Amino acid sequence: MDDDRALDAVGPRLRELRRKREVTLAELAAQTGIAASTLSRLESGNRRPTLEQLLPLARAHGVPLDELVDAPPTGDPRIHLRPISCADGVTILPLTRRPGGIQAYKFILPGQRAKQEPEPKTHEGYEWTYVLNGQLRLVLGEHDMTLSPGEAAEFDTRIPHWFGAASAEPVEYLCLVGRQGQRAHVRAAPKAWPWQAARRPGNALRRGTT
Repeated sequence: MDDDRALDAVGPRLRELRRKREVTLAELAAQTGIAASTLSRLESGNRRPTLEQLLPLARAHGVPLDELVDAPPTGDPRIHLRPISCADGVTILPLTRRPGGIQAYKFILPGQRAKQEPEPKTHEGYEWTYVLNGQLRLVLGEHDMTLSPGEAAEFDTRIPHWFGAASAEPVEYLCLVGRQGQRAHVRAAPKAWPWQAARRPGNALRRGTT
């Protein structure tokens, strides 16, 4: 499959990027929070990368995520969206083209008829998530919540977290990922927010737009 070949090609590309930057595995491990032994296996092709590994690696090497996995272009050629299909059925559309800074993505998760067993991950960074369609299950630390369309969450990605569909319907959501400590700067806001029942589970913020 084309997706399998794209993931298989990530290892040599990771090694080439690291060597061009003249960075050791230990130095890259410190930058990404990924163990040097894991990085070595990723570069040799003995281990396939996960999304939680690709995001910090793309930031560290200063390349867009879709270029890191060499995703094929699709859709309107004026936009050049390059979808990334993952083995678990998740589709990722990188929305930003410039490396560095806050990166924007659209995620499409397949629906789930049975409740999934979460596999929380951690990585360096700060994340904002906004649900477009469907019901998104977010496990964040000890909290297990469901976000509906128009609701959002933000959190430190060093807290173990996991996303999944909360029902049999697919889920679409937007995700912004920034560096550790990087926060959004609000230039203007209404005196009274339209949402009434904000919740803060841990350091997550959930907001409704109605």
